Amino acid sequence: MATIPPEKLDRLVQRWETVQGELAASGLDQATRVKLAKEFSELNPQVAAIQVLRGSEKEAADLKALIAADDAEMKAMAEGELVALEPRIEKARHDLQLMLLPRDEADDRSAILELRAGTGGDEAALFAGDLYRMYSRYADIQGWKTEIISVSDGDMGGYKEIIANISGKGVFARLKYESGVHRVQRVPATEGSGRIHTSAATVAVLPEAQEVDIEIRNEDIRLDTMRSSGAGGQHVNTTDSAVRLLHIPTGIIITSNEKSQHQNRARVMQVLRTRLYDLERQKIDNERSATRKSQIGTGDRSQRIRTYNFPQGRVTDHRINLTLYNLTQVLEGNALDNLVDALIANHQAEQLAEMGEDGGA
Repeated sequence: MATIPPEKLDRLVQRWETVQGELAASGLDQATRVKLAKEFSELNPQVAAIQVLRGSEKEAADLKALIAADDAEMKAMAEGELVALEPRIEKARHDLQLMLLPRDEADDRSAILELRAGTGGDEAALFAGDLYRMYSRYADIQGWKTEIISVSDGDMGGYKEIIANISGKGVFARLKYESGVHRVQRVPATEGSGRIHTSAATVAVLPEAQEVDIEIRNEDIRLDTMRSSGAGGQHVNTTDSAVRLLHIPTGIIITSNEKSQHQNRARVMQVLRTRLYDLERQKIDNERSATRKSQIGTGDRSQRIRTYNFPQGRVTDHRINLTLYNLTQVLEGNALDNLVDALIANHQAEQLAEMGEDGGA
């Protein structure tokens, strides 16, 4: 495990002390106070972890001094205490390293979830429906709120496309690893011979943008109202409440067809901000490609991050070679954390390895 340079820890403690002093000063404007308070809340657990680590390291140094002394009885006692202390030091060092890993500034945000049926026709649409149900139930378990923005139903059920907003703290941090092509292997209900079919659906999870993130000029968008109708077919009343938005520079088109035109306008603007924000993040982040299309692939069966195999009752995440034999629980949302936690741990391990290669700087 890479050692964190002491001077880096000293700088964090010094900054924590500085921010604490500035917050105690009078005459701060509200914006500055909010900014400092946010920084202090981020530094506080880091400094607490530094203090725990340094306290344990000092205790270990004292025990080693006793071991080096001539008192045989004290030496035996100190050796036993040191053996018990060393794993605690390693854990404290590891916990601190995780805290100091570079954070994605979007992790705390809500997210836009986009699901689209890929290869497989009606069966792919049904699978997209299964995935949406999984994510909405997982959101309920986490205490998040799910709100559908737009939907295109499949001919035999499920969805050709569904876009939803999942709001809550830390949504993007836990769902961002779901982006990609998901593959299902099962016998469709319409298959008389019992032959297993393979279908796919694409998932994109985008951090929700805030108005301050992206400036959208009025001349860059075109908003059109369309006639929409509710459930019940051609005989129900129709209204001009549905909204279609075109972002001219990128060609992005978004529609929303709820009953309220005001709500539809707000929703399409929310989705547009989020997609533009995601494009901007992709340009900045060298680890991701420059287009949204590369995030989710083409929907072809061969480009997959995860396979859901019904005959064997298993789920395999191909990025980390993890296979779980609790398919039903995963699709119910109850066991999705097993995959999410493993993906997060794998990402953190990669970051720690990079930190070690950089000498802990």
